[in-house]
Amino acid sequence: MAKSSSLNVRVVEGRALPAKDVSGSSDPYCIVKVDDEVVARTATIWRSLSPFWGEEYTVHLPLDFHHLSFYVLDEDTVGQDDIIGKISLSREAITADPRGIDSWINLSRVDPDSEVQGEICLSVQTLEDVRGRCLHCHVLQARDLAPRDISGTSDPFARVFWGSQSLETSTIKKTRFPHWDEVLELREMPGSPSPLRVELWDWDMVGKNDFLGMVEFPPQVLQHNPPNGWFRLLPFPRAEEDSGGSLGALRLKVRLTEDSVLPSRYYQPLRELLMESVLGPAEEDAASPLAVLEELTSGDCRQELATKLVKLFLGQGLTGPFLDYLTRREVARTTDPNTLFRSNSLASKSVEQFMKLVGMPYLHEVLRPVINRVFEERKYMELDPCKMDLGRTRRISFKGAPSEEHVREVSLGLLTGYLGPIVDAIVGSVGRCPSAMRLAFKQLRQRVEERFPQAEHEDVKYLAISGFLFLRFFAPAILSPKLFDLRDQHADPQTSRSLLLLAKAVQSIGNLGQQLGQGKELWMAPLHPFLLQSISRVRDFLDQLVEVDGKEEAGGPARALVPPSMTVREGYLLKRKEEPAGLATRFAFKKRYFRLSGEMLSYSKSPEWQMRSSIPVSHIRAVERVDEGAFQLPHVMQVVTQDGAGAPHTTYLQCKNVNELNQWLSALRKASAPNPDKLASCHPGAFRSGHWTCCLQAERSASGCSRTHSAVTLGDWSDPLDPDAETQMVYRQLLLGRDRLRMKFLEDSNMDTTLEAATEQGSSAMEGACTDALARQREAAARLLKVLTDLDQAHEEFQQQEQGKVVSGPLRP
Repeated sequence: MAKSSSLNVRVVEGRALPAKDVSGSSDPYCIVKVDDEVVARTATIWRSLSPFWGEEYTVHLPLDFHHLSFYVLDEDTVGQDDIIGKISLSREAITADPRGIDSWINLSRVDPDSEVQGEICLSVQTLEDVRGRCLHCHVLQARDLAPRDISGTSDPFARVFWGSQSLETSTIKKTRFPHWDEVLELREMPGSPSPLRVELWDWDMVGKNDFLGMVEFPPQVLQHNPPNGWFRLLPFPRAEEDSGGSLGALRLKVRLTEDSVLPSRYYQPLRELLMESVLGPAEEDAASPLAVLEELTSGDCRQELATKLVKLFLGQGLTGPFLDYLTRREVARTTDPNTLFRSNSLASKSVEQFMKLVGMPYLHEVLRPVINRVFEERKYMELDPCKMDLGRTRRISFKGAPSEEHVREVSLGLLTGYLGPIVDAIVGSVGRCPSAMRLAFKQLRQRVEERFPQAEHEDVKYLAISGFLFLRFFAPAILSPKLFDLRDQHADPQTSRSLLLLAKAVQSIGNLGQQLGQGKELWMAPLHPFLLQSISRVRDFLDQLVEVDGKEEAGGPARALVPPSMTVREGYLLKRKEEPAGLATRFAFKKRYFRLSGEMLSYSKSPEWQMRSSIPVSHIRAVERVDEGAFQLPHVMQVVTQDGAGAPHTTYLQCKNVNELNQWLSALRKASAPNPDKLASCHPGAFRSGHWTCCLQAERSASGCSRTHSAVTLGDWSDPLDPDAETQMVYRQLLLGRDRLRMKFLEDSNMDTTLEAATEQGSSAMEGACTDALARQREAAARLLKVLTDLDQAHEEFQQQEQGKVVSGPLRP
């Protein structure tokens, strides 16, 4: 039975942060860490004590993670960034409420003695001899210790306490991965049994030593189950210091999802019920198992359910029938065409998630050139007189303050200069739009035309498609490029305002100009002529978009979400130059343009360069961070490969910031996930001057000193399909609504009340139809409940088997 764990984190905003700059403000940003791994860094919000980030991350995790930490820092252009405070959430605190955490949490001071990380390997024996009882503590090694010195390393030694006695190991200089292999012998003193405590310290020549962590074992453990293996280091026990809000607070949303995924055969009955719903006749829509699931779904989890269902039907090659089923039901129950797909129904969310999953490369191809221009040129644009900063233009031009009319004319020219290429790119992209999207829009248009055939509703067939494509796809991506992977960082305030104006314009075009000149934003009027000219082009584009052969398949069963040949990530990285044989090691990094697909990691001097080198993804055995001290460079990662002959090779790559590093790590780990013989450990340093810089071992072929993190990836549109995990999530959703399912469809009183209401209307035909519909709903609910019972039983059986295998002990290497 496989297990999965994912963490959804949203860093919303901060408030009442302390001022760290002489100007009386701060430039805050937030770092998110899972255990000791930095997984995200928010944008810096300049000159703000109440920053709004609104950044969201999904992190796929190993099952043994312990805590999640948020560090708020003040960015300084000169010198080291100032630490404002931190929030640490244990795994237990996150899982205490199934809905997760959604609240303001006060920042606490960062105590160096609590900033511990890493593990220690011990083997303990208790022996009896003529002099009494003694304890042999074999201190073998430690790994991933916190760096306490300015060089990014530490000088660790271990101190062992048993009763009133204590002994120390030797000090290993300049390493976070010390190897001691020393046995310390301690004698038991008279009195009650004592616990064993092992502390790690960083030796300092000047000043006091720095604490690195500790482990402690009670007497019962020493007697019955002596420690032997790896153990996680802990801080000294102490109460969490509450700053009382003096350091400010963060508003966080955190939810941990953990699931045990059964073998595929157990989910087949539930999958068959869902597939049967979309393949059945239209008149049975309201009584299908999927319709029952839709009625049980609350708004909070509708987006997650929509994503899982879309991916599940993608894997079966049935997204077309699935989306047609949902939109058909939505159209059938809509009486006012102006409200069609305007709510966050399961149909609206499913089409929206489907576009993100299938159309993200298409979106990037259409919008990225213009979005990059907006970020690079950073032009000042404003049409709203209430927001115009006339003094800003004067400071830039030194020609005196311009009039509002002048700023409006310049802004209008700039806006149309960006909007023109955006509209051109969209209306010229028919051939590049994925066939799956075009088929879905064709089916949608057909359903809308059938429901609203009247001449006065001619625009509804266009609005139904443009409402998704423009209002839920293109416009949000223009407004927040980082959330759609168009940019690595959020925009600054000035660029954000420009993007907002462009998104509003694209939204108006998507509405086919129906609301132009209405509402509060009359200052957009100068753009109206351009928008009206674009609307006719958009209509033609939408007509061409649905001119696609309806017999084409968007994909067959078990299709990959991303074709192996498709580029999933690309950009410039710095690659370490290969070492010439027989010469001294050189740490020269050269700029190269990298492309990653499911098959190959290739690179060349520039995107246009024809001569390319490549690394087959199937050869990758590990993708890990590299300690900053290895090359005296930040944001370095290593790609460890093994060729056909079995020879290992390591490629070192440097990224420009921590977010780019995380994104490349995640993309490479996902691409190489199916590879066999993945490494369980590797060296986070470099082999230099005859030894590894991390653990100081003298052999290049020495086994790795740090665990690999192949399970830690960022969730995004390119996540691989996993039908079993997706069906498991649907099962969990049904469990939450099981009681409602019984009450709504299986309780006779509910059924009788509905039937009586139909009978009172005096229509025997209606009575018969209601009876049949209710019978079908009852049958669908009963079948769902039977499947849930079977899955419950399977989970219980596997859980009992797992508990029988579990043996309490140390961490595995």
